[in-house]
Order: sequence, then structure tokens, then C-alpha cells
Amino acid sequence: MTAVQRWELDDAAGIPDLLTAVRSATSPQDLAPAVAETIARVRADGDAALVEDARRFGAPEFTLRQVVVTEAECDAAARAMPADLRDAILTAAEQIRALADATLPTDRRVVLPAGQVVTVRSVPVGAAGCYVPGGRAAYPSSLLMSVIPAQVAGVGRVAVVSPPGADGRPHPVIMATASLLGVREVHAAGGAAAIAALAVGTESIAPVDVITGPGNSWVQEAKRQVTGMVGIDGFAGPSEVLVIADHTADPRAVALDLLAQAEHGEDSCAVCVATDSEVLDAVAEAVAAEGDPIGRVTLARVGGTDLAVAFAEAMAAEHLEVITADAGEIASRITRSGAVFVGRHGATAFGDYVAGSNHVLPTGGAATFASALGTSTYLRRMSVVEMTDQAVQTLTGHLATIAAAEGFEMHARSALARLETIEDADG
Repeated sequence: MTAVQRWELDDAAGIPDLLTAVRSATSPQDLAPAVAETIARVRADGDAALVEDARRFGAPEFTLRQVVVTEAECDAAARAMPADLRDAILTAAEQIRALADATLPTDRRVVLPAGQVVTVRSVPVGAAGCYVPGGRAAYPSSLLMSVIPAQVAGVGRVAVVSPPGADGRPHPVIMATASLLGVREVHAAGGAAAIAALAVGTESIAPVDVITGPGNSWVQEAKRQVTGMVGIDGFAGPSEVLVIADHTADPRAVALDLLAQAEHGEDSCAVCVATDSEVLDAVAEAVAAEGDPIGRVTLARVGGTDLAVAFAEAMAAEHLEVITADAGEIASRITRSGAVFVGRHGATAFGDYVAGSNHVLPTGGAATFASALGTSTYLRRMSVVEMTDQAVQTLTGHLATIAAAEGFEMHARSALARLETIEDADG
């Protein structure tokens, strides 16, 4: 059982202490050397390293031929999937795809003041690797959140990796969901070794350009170490939710939202702030009535709505719920959160599954600079520049001045050669 913490936050000076309290957890051991060793083994031994890891972590009879999960296996799993689960997954997929389609970046062609034309194109990466966690349970929602934006972005090759169970195969629900989405490349591989395989390649798994998806500390450290070889979506730390509530909030609903986030694990973080202690008392009673939280639950009385917003901005939580009489106004003031849920029906659980928004979100304050996984994760922006005669005549002198200041003579001469061509033609 994890005790519910109570805090008082009377002014902004106390925000750092509260942040430390809600995010305090036992620091994981330094995984960097072990992960580096795993990446080196995969680079050297390829599929054999994946087999070794699978045998160590829950699939003792795993063999080389099991690294590749065939289309027939995935299709068979889809046929065996219960109808209600199939319908639920297809419904979630429809919502996620609709939002991804609506937010797909468009190309922009701009004629600039000097006359040159610059077209900024969004170009999909050639291949994406989507990691889907395994272990205690199956997470088809994570597959949906990673794969669908890649498909909408136009990625030509999408490879799914997911840890094998004792039978040597990823969970049947993962294989079935891959089939429903039309994914034709699935591999039984997990942990840091799977991330390494996506980055450097093995006999069975060709390297990709971008790796996405949540995972444990080993997976996140591996993503950190391969960054630069490939792109990544970000580092997913312990899950977290912050709820701003007032007397209009249903205490039981708030309690369930906190407990839902806390059930991600012991290091997860669930916080509720309110200006009224009676609101927090009611939430505390509801938490106690619903069950013991797995992760940490913190209830904090804050000295005013402005202070609640200031704390929310400082925390930059993965999920923020605003359940107040003026929820829309408060939400409009938030600039730092992975996703904001507004009003009494705004449970984070909807975002985790069926709201259409992506649940792969920045954590640990990374929402100050990072965004949710989306189509842009799988796209590169590329400028296409067309220099007109007018632009060359207008800008070459300025280019030469800057190049001279930087000591790059050939830069200036390169541009001057174009100017001379125009002048010769005008003759």
C-alpha cells in the first residue's frame, strides 16, 4: 500500500518542493553500461543476440526462426480475436486515424521579398520501428498510437517489435492488432536488444530511420544511446497526471482518475490540487474507498487558482485534467502539458484509448519543449529553393558581405558567379 500524501502550497516559492515530492522515487540503477553492452552484442551477433535475450527474459526455448512473426500468424490471431475486442480496437483506430489525417502537415510554397521561391516539403522517413511493450500484459493501444501516425505520414515500411512470451511469440492481441492495421513486418524481440536491432539491424530486422513507442527503463536508455544513429520520439518516463479540481468535481471520478494513472506502476505520479481542503478530503475518502494506489497519489491545497495554474505550468505534466466550473478558461491558460482534458468528462483514460489524441506523451517536465507522438514524428521538413534572377541580383552583395565577415571567400565567389552569368546575359 502506498500512502496518499497531503500538501499545502501557499505561494509560488513552495512549487519546487512540491514538484520534488510528487516526482520523488527511488532512482533506477545506472543502466547505461549494461545497455551499451547489449547494443554491442546485437551489432556483433545480430539475431543470435536477440535469441539470447529472449531466452533470458521469459522465452527459454526461443529459436532463431522465431524472430520473424509471419503474416499468417498475425492473420490467424486476428481471426481468433473476440469480436468485441476487435470492434473496440477498430473504433479506437478510427478515432486516432481521423485526428492524424486532420493534423498532417502540408507543404508550403513561399515567394520571399527578394524574389526567390522556397517550398518547404514534409517528407516521410523511409522506415519506422514501433516498439510495443510486453511483460505483464498486452498493450494494443500502444501499437495503435505508434503505427497509425506512421501510416498516415506515408512511411513506406513500418516494423513492429514486441517481446515474446513463454511460447516464443508476442501476445496474440498484439499480432492480431498488427494484422488489423495491415502491418506486415512483426518481430518477436524486446527490451534494449529490440531497440538495438531496429537501430543497427540484424539478419532478420533491417535498420529503420525512426524508433517510437513506450517501454521500460532499459528500452528508454537504449533509445537514448541510439539517438543520432536514428531518430526517436522521445524518452517516456514514469506516467503522470495532474488534476485541478474544485467543488463541482465528482470526488469519486477524480479518485478513479488518480488511481487509473497510479496503476501504471509504483513510480507513476498522480496529483490533485484544489483551493478548497474539503474537495481534497472528499477525494481522499473516495481514493480509500476505491482501493490502494499502486503508484504515488498526492493531494495538495493551493492558495488560489493562479497558483494552481502556476504549479501546472511548472510541472508540465504528461496529462492534465481541469475539472472546475471555469474549466475552459483555466485550460486556455495552460501552455505546458502533453495533453489537457477539459471538463467533468475529461478522464485521461479516454486519451489513453479512444479519444483520438495520442497517448505517447512527454513526461517528467519534458512538455516544456516536447510534443505528443504524431505524424510529424515520422516526417522531415525539407526546403526546396529556387533562386530567380531578381533574387540573385538583390541578395548576392549581402551574401558576399556576410561571407567575408566569416572568412569564407569561396561562398562569396560561388554566388558572384551566378550574378556574373546574369550580367553577361543582359550584356
